[in-house]
Amino acid sequence: MFDTIKEDIAVVFERDPAARSAIETLTACPGLHAILLHRINHWLWNKKLNLMARLGSHLGRFLTGVEIHPGASIGRRFFIDHGMGIVIGETAEIGDDCSIYHGVTLGGTTWNKGKRHPTLENGVIIGAGAKVLGPITLGEGSRIGSNAVVVKEVPAGATVVGIPGHIVTMKKADSVEDREAQRKAMAKKIGFDAYGASRDMPDPIQQALDSMLDHMHKVDKELTELRKQVSDQKQAGK
Repeated sequence: MFDTIKEDIAVVFERDPAARSAIETLTACPGLHAILLHRINHWLWNKKLNLMARLGSHLGRFLTGVEIHPGASIGRRFFIDHGMGIVIGETAEIGDDCSIYHGVTLGGTTWNKGKRHPTLENGVIIGAGAKVLGPITLGEGSRIGSNAVVVKEVPAGATVVGIPGHIVTMKKADSVEDREAQRKAMAKKIGFDAYGASRDMPDPIQQALDSMLDHMHKVDKELTELRKQVSDQKQAGK
């Protein structure tokens, strides 16, 4: 459990550019506080100390604005950014390396007991204000856009936006990853930092920027090859 808590603290520095020091993070990061309190409450819940677990959950809600039922199962390196208004239901299951933002609800759609809340596989990211409802599964590496309402299964690697949520992109093979890496490299080369931007979102401005970066990468590659050919010709002429 202590190793998991150490990872929860470390992941704040990895995913939050505003994190400056360990003391600041431990004392002024409500998302981290909510997770740490839930780890304790979930342990109590598993030990059948349900009243203590629910009281601890209520205290966590009061202190952080994040409501996590102690029965919810949360994996390692879970990151909550800002956190206010987040609700995670009793039968929700969250895998490793997931991130959610403020205003997110992992809720149920029935009063029946049993599995009624979502399952998030590893690496899922849910944007601010999104609602994921019912005993559905969000596949590994999927992305849910801000304010989306998701009530159906989401395949691995998909990006979902809108009300009701619909898939706008699917993560392709390595070639797409290669293109993303090329864009980042070109953006760094020309001094452009697309902070918070992602190819996953259907933003026409971002798509235009992506096209520009792809074209610039192609031109840069051609210039490099041309320089090499000129250099080889000069060497051959000596």
